[in-house]
Amino acid sequence: MRAMSVPVPRLVLDTNVALDLFVFRDPACARLMDALQRGVATAVVDEPCRAEWLAVLTYPAFGLTAPARAEAATAFDRWVTLLSGQALALHPGVKLPRCADPDDQKFLELALAAGAQTLLSKDKALLQLARRTAREGWFRILCPSAWEPPPP
Repeated sequence: MRAMSVPVPRLVLDTNVALDLFVFRDPACARLMDALQRGVATAVVDEPCRAEWLAVLTYPAFGLTAPARAEAATAFDRWVTLLSGQALALHPGVKLPRCADPDDQKFLELALAAGAQTLLSKDKALLQLARRTAREGWFRILCPSAWEPPPP
């Protein structure tokens, strides 16, 4: 008897989680990196979120050298799938909650359009919307440390 294949869960990573994962290599993100490497979860991004990621890498506050920025961008592109507009579903009848930080609204929109199961963030403005997005059945919003990868 063949086991039924279970779809690989899609994740959206906000920029701070991407920094923790690909720049700072935060141990709290080790399970996430392991899941991406084993292919039991997939992270997705669209062009606006990727553009923010690349811009943030240049912020002087992080003090990243050009080689460090290139390494982080390469790792991101290796483990995070860029979705084109055609791969993103429109949901004209859905009214997402407004994030207190307008710069973070794009992560909610991406999670919905990509059919992601989870948006990973440590941002309080996004985490405050977790109950609503879960109740509506759209997606979960969790801290990376609270996210559990699917079993292998």
